Parts: sequence; C-alpha cells; structure tokens
Amino acid sequence: MSDLALHEYLPRVPDAGLQEYIEWCVLEQAKAAECNFTPDRSKLDNLPPAEYIPKLVDQFMKVKPDPIRAGLVAAIAGKEADKHALSGLAIAADFVSLYVKYLIPKEGSTREQADELLTKASQHQSEKLTEIAKKHGVEF
Repeated sequence: MSDLALHEYLPRVPDAGLQEYIEWCVLEQAKAAECNFTPDRSKLDNLPPAEYIPKLVDQFMKVKPDPIRAGLVAAIAGKEADKHALSGLAIAADFVSLYVKYLIPKEGSTREQADELLTKASQHQSEKLTEIAKKHGVEF
C-alpha cells in the first residue's frame, strides 16, 4: 500500500482501529517531528471513538513546536485531506496522518533528505495501519 493510497483504506478500518491509528500518529510518529504530545486523559477516558478522536486531535493540534510551520503544514494537510473526500472518523485519521507526516522533515534539509523522510514516514504509517486493521479483522 503506497502513501498515496492510504486514504483509500481508512474508511475500511472500524472506529476503534482508527482511534488506535490516530493515537499512534500523535503519540509515537509525531516524536520524529519533535512534537512530544501528552494527552489529557481525564478529558478522554471512557469516550467512544466518535467523541474521543475529535477531542484527542484538538488537544494534539494545540501542541506546536514551531507555530508558523505547524500552521502551514496544517493548511497543506487539510487541503490534501479535503481532496480525498472522506467522511466520519476516516477524515480525521487522514488529516492527522498527513499533518504528522509533513511535520517530520526539518528546516535545512535538502529536497532529497526531505523526500526520504516523507517516504519513511509514509511506510511507517502504511505498516501501522495494516497492523491495526488486521487486529480488527480487516485485510487490505
């Protein structure tokens, strides 16, 4: 599964799987972008995925190691996610995965280094989504 097609698989993953995938994106993968996020669990505990995911994403989006860069990346990720025309929680998963992936390359990187980092981030996302989907009985 290529990163270009990742959004095609998201609607097939159940809400609980999307929740797990988004958590991985914001808690683990975002570390590569120096975005160390610790959610306020007291506001998330015992919520169903339809409520949990938007609250988690809202908390995460408030953490901006570089506000200008984060704002630009959010705009790019949002525009790309809009083109995918997903609905429900899949759109949140799509946006978050794009946002985190685009935050990873740092300033000062060459184009080749940035492309390599984006490719690695995409591969990690694809692998993780496939792993989570299998756990929830979905095969790609």
